[in-house]
Amino acid sequence: MLTQLASLVRVDFAPRHRQPPAARVVLATIASIAGSLAADALLVVIGEAIFPGTKGFVHFRFSDYAKLTVVGVIIACVAWPIVTRISSAPRWLFFRLAILVTLVLWLPDLYILYKGESADAVAVLMVMHLAIAVVTYNLLVHVAPVRPPAGGPPAGRPARSSAAAGRAAHSRAAHSRAAHGRAAQGPAERGPAERGPAYGERSTRPAPQQSSRGQHRHAR
Repeated sequence: MLTQLASLVRVDFAPRHRQPPAARVVLATIASIAGSLAADALLVVIGEAIFPGTKGFVHFRFSDYAKLTVVGVIIACVAWPIVTRISSAPRWLFFRLAILVTLVLWLPDLYILYKGESADAVAVLMVMHLAIAVVTYNLLVHVAPVRPPAGGPPAGRPARSSAAAGRAAHSRAAHSRAAHGRAAQGPAERGPAERGPAYGERSTRPAPQQSSRGQHRHAR
């Protein structure tokens, strides 16, 4: 049961790729924090401009959303190297985890909406959570990507099987030998259809028959 579940979510604990460098992960973490805070601030400005009634909303204060944003981004950035170690398809798994976490983080927003908070303000909060997930995911997988195995194909590109590669090489060799053989073959070795009629060679095609009137005159 657990094996089937792990296979379903692509957790195999045997990735062939190399792990992202630690320096890249740190750089992606710093960029994710800065990018997420900038996205939050921009969305608050846009939200208050579109919905003037949301001005002064407690969760729109920088000191309020900044702490939760930084904590959430750090957790995501710690999770990324773990995912790359337990899965051969880390981007596939991490993308779905980001969606799941975003849905979970929307539950408190829906709760405060149920308790009577402004629907406009809650909608902006939900967009802020979505923006944090989008920024963090893209920075992590692009700034700190997994590296291909030594001597292997680029990460994310499936390697060709040895049998398929052997068949392709054999086919190319056969085509190459045939092309060289045709180029080296002299005119005398070619068939009549390839040589064409030689100069001065009498044509083997039958002469056209004379008309019946001409034959009669010749007989007389």
